[in-house]
Amino acid sequence: MLHKKFLYFLIFLITFSVKANFILLPMDEVSQKNHLKAYGITYWCLDKKYKASWLLNYRGGSFLLPDAPEIRKECQIRGVSFELLSDAEANVILDEISSPSQNMETVVLEKAPKIAVYTPKGKQPWDDAVTMVLTYAEIPFTPIYDEEVLSDQLILYDWLHLHHEDFTGQYGKFFGAYRNAPWYIEQKNDAEALSKKLGYTKVSEEKLAVSKKIRDFVIGGGFMFAMCSATDSFDIALSAEGVDICEPMFDGDDSEPNYQSKIDYSKTFAFKDFILDRKPEHYEFSDIDMTEKRRIPMEKDYFTLMEFSAKWDVIPSMLCQNHTQLVKGFMGQTTSFDPLLIKSNVLILGSNELNGEARYIHGQKGKGFFTFYSGHDPEDYQHRVGDKPTILDLHPNSPGFRLILNNVLFPAARKKKQKT
Repeated sequence: MLHKKFLYFLIFLITFSVKANFILLPMDEVSQKNHLKAYGITYWCLDKKYKASWLLNYRGGSFLLPDAPEIRKECQIRGVSFELLSDAEANVILDEISSPSQNMETVVLEKAPKIAVYTPKGKQPWDDAVTMVLTYAEIPFTPIYDEEVLSDQLILYDWLHLHHEDFTGQYGKFFGAYRNAPWYIEQKNDAEALSKKLGYTKVSEEKLAVSKKIRDFVIGGGFMFAMCSATDSFDIALSAEGVDICEPMFDGDDSEPNYQSKIDYSKTFAFKDFILDRKPEHYEFSDIDMTEKRRIPMEKDYFTLMEFSAKWDVIPSMLCQNHTQLVKGFMGQTTSFDPLLIKSNVLILGSNELNGEARYIHGQKGKGFFTFYSGHDPEDYQHRVGDKPTILDLHPNSPGFRLILNNVLFPAARKKKQKT
């Protein structure tokens, strides 16, 4: 009898000692069924005031969460793979990561960032990759546009995404192909009406005012992410402050003579020495974009994520977390950036060396940060106006969409862990 009681007691001790205290969301290629929704689980935990850690370069950038029944349940509901760890198992992983011989780091995530997406209120003839993936990952965001930006509501948010947008007042340079399309006419009319309502005589002047508010948001400590034409058109708008670069079909009067000589590159975030495209019917803003210079077939179109020291270059390491270093290329109005036109203080995070182009870049402005990601939709190679949105249920492990979500969680990181 005593022997039996001792055996039961021993089993109890063993069971107690190996009980789960942590949940690991593995982010490697094999173990995770839904990489995109795993970010949503991590955000959800932060929003519920749970502690979380991002394990940089450990199994594809895994997340370590405390064990709780509601977290397990949420993972099961959303179809996210997870593993249960004891204290001892978690400590082994953390010890491995902390070893000086390992290019890994543990980053504490403190709070769920408040997210805004700069997007027009009317229906657009194209979708937006960031809005799609935030919705799919179940990460809440607030749509805002010019009225909110100009009334200083950006201070309510930590992270801002710029939807497919033209900040130069040239309506996306769609004039050549779509000037008679009902959506183009409606978009132009809406923009002019909003500009007038906000007290501006031209759309280009109103968009410049918006650009400067966004600039100030970043300088003050905000996080800004932009894709496709929102990247180069934002910098062009800032550089052309006080200079009329718009032709009559865009703003009703002629552009300034010799306006190229008046461009001020010191005002931009990322780009320098670019030449503006003067042709109103040409679907390009400047020579920053390399769409028309590309000579690479779709089946060979990939870009490589750079490898950084996780312990010293924490920020770029966070932004490049993935289960693969090779990411499928994809096109857009701004498909890629000419590296010769990128400022020296801006990091290139992803590039296609064979084609000599940058795809994913990051920098600091004042107290804040910005990331520019070229292309329109990571899972739709040549997304055209009017094409249907991508169904992310078909791409739950998309490396290209993971890069967007890395940026979403970036502001959640404890600042003292950021060594760059």
